Amino acid sequence: MWEMRVNSGFGGVALSPVGQQCVSREDYSLIKRKGLAVVDCSWARLADVPFVKLHCAAPRLLPWLVAANPVNYGRPCELSCVEALSAALIICGEEETAHLLLGKFKWGHAFLSLNRELLKAYSECENGADIISVQNTWLSQQAQDPKAPSDNQGDAAASFSDEEDSNSDSDEGLPPLERNMNHLTLQESEEESE
Repeated sequence: MWEMRVNSGFGGVALSPVGQQCVSREDYSLIKRKGLAVVDCSWARLADVPFVKLHCAAPRLLPWLVAANPVNYGRPCELSCVEALSAALIICGEEETAHLLLGKFKWGHAFLSLNRELLKAYSECENGADIISVQNTWLSQQAQDPKAPSDNQGDAAASFSDEEDSNSDSDEGLPPLERNMNHLTLQESEEESE
């Protein structure tokens, strides 16, 4: 990996909000030959990035995914750089490389777990249009049948414990997901302190 300046050109695929197409398997050969890049900036300062000055052969968008990094955990489409790079790599068929990147972060396996179904579906698509179709179908299904949060906090805690048990034998060989302390309810945190 190396750092590039704003006015320097890049001949590979760059993940960028100014892309007109979604990254897909069609980009694999270009990524292998010229590389994959991402703009490293804060989501809060996105408006300050001079995207028009970033010269790139193939600017690409990412489909809908959920962040698992500690700053934006659970927020759709606000991925960290490593999450964005890893998602693009998985979509293009470089799953092993994506796992190596995410493995450097203790929360990396959470990104794979949160997005497992979508990443698998996206990686089976041949082109960007197919990926957008899969994304839109999945989002409309979620809008029609949202997973309702449990009214009983005890059931929610028991459900989380069940999820922890099922994730301990994850097929990627990663440790189970850890409870995100930022998303605990007051009742749960009082029970844990006792």
